[in-house]
Amino acid sequence: MTRPTPKVADPSPRAARRARPALRLSLQFADARHRGAIGRADVARWIRAALAVPAEIAVRIVDADEGLALNRDFRGQDHATNVLTFPYADAPTLSADLVLCAPVVEAEAAAQGIALVARYAHLIVHGTLHARGFDHERRIDAKRMEARESEILVGLGFADPYAG
Repeated sequence: MTRPTPKVADPSPRAARRARPALRLSLQFADARHRGAIGRADVARWIRAALAVPAEIAVRIVDADEGLALNRDFRGQDHATNVLTFPYADAPTLSADLVLCAPVVEAEAAAQGIALVARYAHLIVHGTLHARGFDHERRIDAKRMEARESEILVGLGFADPYAG
């Protein structure tokens, strides 16, 4: 009697792409200073790594004035922040806007001594997880979110942002 050959998952990059949730991405540069630093394919890869369901996500890179206005209007805080997440729907398709403030991201990358692209990857993963419902208001939730961010970023080839 011949035993059936077990099915092995196709390890090819093409199979890995098929296994990821579908993504419709709009990438907008209101502040063009980092247009050459991050590309659409990279942003899509970072978002897909943090997704669990199909998604429609707009990523907008803004200047300090727009970042300040949005943070003031929507969070009541009088400063520009690194990333704002605006989730609209979570099923059957996740729908959200991620707004990143280019000068803040740049300053944080410099202060942390990391590449600008690594900081963008972290914040885009962070914002995508917020769109999925993750938060860091309570310590236990922060640990869970940070662990997920670390896992995703290391899987993407970046250093763990929370190590040391």
